[in-house]
Amino acid sequence: MTRSQPKSKLGLFLIATAVVVLAIYLLFRFEGALLTYLHIHMTPRAQPETIINVFKLILRAALAYLVVRALRSLLFGLIFRLKRGYEAPTLARNIFSIVAFMIFFILIFTDLFPSINLGAVFTTSAIFGVILGLALQDTLGNFFAGISLHADRPFQVGDVVSIGQQRLTGVVEGITWRAIKIRTFQNHLVLLSNSSVAKEAIEVCPRNNLNARLVFFSTLYTDSPAKVIHVVREAVREANNVSEKITPIVRVRNLGESGMEYEVKYWPEDYARYNDTDALVRQRIWYAFRRAGLTFNFPTRTVKLDRKSKTAGPESDHGALIERLSAVDIFAPLTVEETATLAKSAVRHVFAHDEMVIRAGDAGSSMFVVHSGRVQVQVSDNGRSRPVAVLNEGDFFGEMALFTGEPRTANVVALEETEVLEIGHESMKELFNTNPDLVESLSHIIAERRLGLANRSDGPLQDDESAGIIASIRRFFRLK
Repeated sequence: MTRSQPKSKLGLFLIATAVVVLAIYLLFRFEGALLTYLHIHMTPRAQPETIINVFKLILRAALAYLVVRALRSLLFGLIFRLKRGYEAPTLARNIFSIVAFMIFFILIFTDLFPSINLGAVFTTSAIFGVILGLALQDTLGNFFAGISLHADRPFQVGDVVSIGQQRLTGVVEGITWRAIKIRTFQNHLVLLSNSSVAKEAIEVCPRNNLNARLVFFSTLYTDSPAKVIHVVREAVREANNVSEKITPIVRVRNLGESGMEYEVKYWPEDYARYNDTDALVRQRIWYAFRRAGLTFNFPTRTVKLDRKSKTAGPESDHGALIERLSAVDIFAPLTVEETATLAKSAVRHVFAHDEMVIRAGDAGSSMFVVHSGRVQVQVSDNGRSRPVAVLNEGDFFGEMALFTGEPRTANVVALEETEVLEIGHESMKELFNTNPDLVESLSHIIAERRLGLANRSDGPLQDDESAGIIASIRRFFRLK
């Protein structure tokens, strides 16, 4: 609804009210003259007073209708919304209008026609009422079922509901005197009669409530349950639309025939998006398994082959890692053998889009090289993350944690599916033990990188920086 529509409706209401009030005033002002005119020009059997009273009834009923509309807007449009925080159901508003108008109409009719007994009128029309009731049986059933649903208030507009044995699921878009309007997750609009809904079992997920979801997966029996639970919980809690108020729960669901079966219980912030969130949670579990070396349980078959494969996948893959590390500036002082040793001990990790690789403030003793994909470096600026750089294939980050043990200074987030190589503390320690001169060579490169980031190139400052880094490396790796 545009902003001009409420204003136009208010304008039409005020004009209609003014016209009705003016007509009532004119009828009251010239009632005597009008009666005289009707007595003169009408037959003696005619009753001018009755005609005047009929006009009065029509005008007063019109005014009563306008008053009821104003009361409904005031009661349900302002007071109800302010106290409850949501719009009143259409059925409740319609019932209020009908009952209020009937009360006003009976009072007006009794005042204008006191000699007519309304009770007698309704009694003589009992047969007609029975016929009309039978004809409107379904309509009245839906009407009273709607009243029952509103009295119990099992759901409201915006809630996700599942109705009946067929499990029709969707978001409630409207509740009228006849039916309930549901928008399914296939974007189909379904109308269910109130009488049929009142007979079915209804599962309600209120929109202002944290409703839990369950996602299932299974692993091999060789995988540690403690490790699986920790890895999956940390992966799920950082997914979009997963509430931060309640930590996801991962637990063993069953000991299956060929693996352990788990369930993940999490609470989405917007339950209407649970299909997309379930898919994202499964995706995050897959990537977390890939990084942690865990394996999903699936049917397997052992096949024995006579001929050996001629492919050299692992060897060629190892050669690609050596080539990648050889192109990294910080490892330039290493020999080919030392680079090969480092590549052999490097750990490969795969991250999904928008996943956190490292977090600022966390302790660490390793660095990372981007093998494929892209990552974004983010720093905290007044409590908000601000991007400062994008690293592509061959770039590296986290080197100070590897060589000096300093905490992480920035967040690094994957911009797409990204594979990184993690160089650990033990791998570098082994190289330092066999070649102590590497400490000084690497310290100069690290000092140049840090001073370059700080836009400084003075010789004495670089020497001091390098000396400080040498001392930190020796202390962290416990070198003499």
